[in-house]
Amino acid sequence: MSFPKNILTLSILAVASVSVFAAENEQATTLDTIRIKAHPLEQTSKDFAVADTVVDQKRLAQGAVTIGEALSGETGISSNQFGAGTSRPVIRGQDGPRIKILQNSSENIDVYTLSPDHAVTVDPALAKQVEVIRGPSTLLFGAGTVGGLVNVTDSKLPTALPEKGYEGNVGLRYNTGSDEKLATAGVTLGLGDQVALRVEGLKREANDYIAPDYVHEGEKERRVDNTFAKGQTVNVGLSWIYDRGFTGISYSNRQDQYGLPGHSHEYESCHLHGLSLHCGEHDHDEDEHDDHDHDHAHEAGPWIDLKSERYDVRTELDDPFAGFKKLRAQASYTDYQHDEIEEDTISTRFKNKGYDGRLELVHNPLGAWEGVIGTQYGQQKLELTGEEAFLAPNTTKKWSVFALEHAQLNDVHVELAARVDQQKIDIDDSSKKDFDGSAFSVSGAANWEFAPNYKLSLVTSHQERLPLAQELYADGGHFATNTYELGNDQLSKEKSNNVELGFHYDDNTFDYHVHVYHNWFDDYIYAQTLDRYKDFRLVQYAQDKAKFYGAEAEAGYQISPIYKLSVFGDYVRGKIDNDNAPRVPTGRLGTKLNADFDDHWSGSAEYYHVFQQDKIAAYETDSQSYNMLNLGVAYSGNYSNVSDYRVFLNANNLLDDQVYQHASFLSTIPQVGRNFSVGVNFSF
Repeated sequence: MSFPKNILTLSILAVASVSVFAAENEQATTLDTIRIKAHPLEQTSKDFAVADTVVDQKRLAQGAVTIGEALSGETGISSNQFGAGTSRPVIRGQDGPRIKILQNSSENIDVYTLSPDHAVTVDPALAKQVEVIRGPSTLLFGAGTVGGLVNVTDSKLPTALPEKGYEGNVGLRYNTGSDEKLATAGVTLGLGDQVALRVEGLKREANDYIAPDYVHEGEKERRVDNTFAKGQTVNVGLSWIYDRGFTGISYSNRQDQYGLPGHSHEYESCHLHGLSLHCGEHDHDEDEHDDHDHDHAHEAGPWIDLKSERYDVRTELDDPFAGFKKLRAQASYTDYQHDEIEEDTISTRFKNKGYDGRLELVHNPLGAWEGVIGTQYGQQKLELTGEEAFLAPNTTKKWSVFALEHAQLNDVHVELAARVDQQKIDIDDSSKKDFDGSAFSVSGAANWEFAPNYKLSLVTSHQERLPLAQELYADGGHFATNTYELGNDQLSKEKSNNVELGFHYDDNTFDYHVHVYHNWFDDYIYAQTLDRYKDFRLVQYAQDKAKFYGAEAEAGYQISPIYKLSVFGDYVRGKIDNDNAPRVPTGRLGTKLNADFDDHWSGSAEYYHVFQQDKIAAYETDSQSYNMLNLGVAYSGNYSNVSDYRVFLNANNLLDDQVYQHASFLSTIPQVGRNFSVGVNFSF
């Protein structure tokens, strides 16, 4: 299909043509700051009928570096942390391909969907804000994202000239739990009347983190072995600002090194006989293997050395031509590689080179209706080499068209969206057949303000997700997750029907919201366990009926101009063919007190209880309950009317409780114990 193959070229040409077109009527005026958000119509989350979440820069600057941990405190969201180097959000019991993670509304290209030990290459510590989007808007960026999408918005590509000719920020932070040292810095410079340059970066170093009452191989340990993490990121962006928009390019370089806890050499002898596992003495002298394992147990465990380079080009133009009020075009190219290293030797190398291009047109109002139409094309070429190359080289190409419309009809705000995907996967293995399929998804939502301060919302969707290369073609041992994976090239597209009902009230003194949801799946794709040897499992991707349902609620009361008290809770239940789904987070119930004492001092106190997870899947074990108490205090000020600053001190897990995340593949590895973080952030 020649048209989808040229979407990326079309995006780049659009960038160039928009720049020339805008230059014809150029006036040397400064453009107001453009807020780039996942909602293409630039509306606030209150305008929509879904439970969107926005985490601002102030909170991100004090929070975790990985995206999963940065969001894990939000209602309905938990994390599947894999050591300190990587974590992904689990939203309403969904993760992996059912959660889309974007950079500035653009595809994020790495290998995080292959395994939970692979990092998501976004930096919350450099972000302006992180949005969690649900409902019809998600279909603009992907289908089958039943949990929602996460959009990380940063400043690497300027969209406006700084008011004073320059602006910048510097942040420093230290955490006692892992001796983490984090530094961030960025500056935007106006180069003349129409050009802006942005340079930003971060550097992080953290040792193995502490955990209470941690016992490893029969010995009590203060720190969890192989949970170190370090990394650095540099972003450079250059933009041309004109009166009707902007055109910019940016370059990002990211390097991470982090440990993989929970690794065992015991299962490296495991292989297949038919659809059964054969391990241990069947092939090797077990005593000899155990001796070898012991010799290296305290030297250096496996770790990942990650490098990623990304190039972006983006443009926006107001009133591009008759009938349309805005044009957006963007394209990106990523060269990603990480090595999994054991005993100073590269055991497996993952390489993923890909590009993505998208074009959006926001049309003028048609009666009460406003909306956007667009198209997207992307390609990723994945190659694994080495001992754990459980997937043959393959190339995935995907072309999509999408549309979103919304209208305010008296007291009801209505949204409608649709998306069509065409996907082809070429596998470099003559014994396996290529995949070629299409999917159609549609969603609708209504938000009814039936009385002052009251809103009732309904969201429905039918979504179709096309299988990933890993789900189709995997064949080999994956020791980070203690599995031998088998793909299934007979998989068809996954289909789901989804409904969410919400109730909101807000009178500026008292507010609350309640959301209940239910997801029904046909042909749900999951890793079915066929055999087990100790903690090592043989899994094959299969399809079956499944359902996930749950609820989220939060209520807040402004006790006084200083204090606001909130209570919150969430619960999710998942079943596959009437059996418990694996790695489903348990319920959570808590309370929070926020205080703004004056223009300078603020504080917070949070306590919540996470319940025991005993509704477990086959081969899983219960995860114990725990209590979490967090306190924080901050002071904000201004230095010589030049720089604003904020100093903070946070105390986390003050009860020093043992914390185990059931959603993690490492559910028996404890999370960090009592820890304190102190830091300062400057902006000028």
